[in-house]
Amino acid sequence: MFSVTRELTFCYGHRLLQYEGKCRHLHGHNGRVVITLAAPSLDALGMVMDFSRLKRIVGGWIDEHLDHKMLLHREDPVLPFLRQQGEPVYVLDVNPTAENIARLIFEQTAAQGFPVVEVQLWETDTCYAAYRAGAR
Repeated sequence: MFSVTRELTFCYGHRLLQYEGKCRHLHGHNGRVVITLAAPSLDALGMVMDFSRLKRIVGGWIDEHLDHKMLLHREDPVLPFLRQQGEPVYVLDVNPTAENIARLIFEQTAAQGFPVVEVQLWETDTCYAAYRAGAR
């Protein structure tokens, strides 16, 4: 099995509903997403996937939908106010934890036809969450 990994960065804000710690307040992160693709064989050029294609397609989706956005649960009471103010938001059906954001990026990567096996979302330099193929 061959694998390649690409790291992308983006900035986002969020808060966690029904959480007792500091993360219940609106705050932001300089996130780092690490995407690993795998394949049993290489293409005609000897690659699992061209790194630039992964950056262009998945990085483009992240730039358009997540970068410099507030990632909020659909029931977050601050959502109507932020929308009224014209603030950029991305709405999730789940709490916007690092785990759920990693799964979101994994699913978007897979939907684009990439053979993704794992996505790590680094919220800080010392903390990350991962979502892997076959996880439930």
